Amino acid sequence: MGKNNSVILLWTIVLLIFQILVLNSVYLFGFVNPYVYVFVILILPIDLRPWIGLMVAFFLGLTLDTFTDTPGMHMAATLTMAFFRPAVLRLIAPREGYEADARPDLGEMGFYWYFRYSGLLVFIHHLLLFYLEVFRFSHFFHTLSRVMLSWIASMILIFLFQILVQKPQK
Repeated sequence: MGKNNSVILLWTIVLLIFQILVLNSVYLFGFVNPYVYVFVILILPIDLRPWIGLMVAFFLGLTLDTFTDTPGMHMAATLTMAFFRPAVLRLIAPREGYEADARPDLGEMGFYWYFRYSGLLVFIHHLLLFYLEVFRFSHFFHTLSRVMLSWIASMILIFLFQILVQKPQK
């Protein structure tokens, strides 16, 4: 197992435990819940085969669904996020393309690129997750406000985790 795979596995375990034991109990203002376990999908290598990303997302969502008693909601949201990841990477790719060993992180790709990358994918995840949770459009704007506020809280925590993970510049 490569060093990069070991780091991703370690972060998967840490973030799942943190999400299940701490963040699932946190409801800011009564309805805002940050989800940072999706950071695992964000740190997957850029040149990773899409089916591997889908497998990681499947097991990540399944694990969270098992411990939070949400039958398939997290799995559907993480699979959708992983499904759209290659399209988002193509959409925001630099003109000259990605380097062979490029990593999707703040230090290597820059703030603007990382914000678009993580922001789009986390928004896709949250949008599907919260609308699956209520499973109706009668409270469309209330649910949309939950999506947006949870997205903001999640993005703040994801940026903090990204700063912790990123390698120091030489």
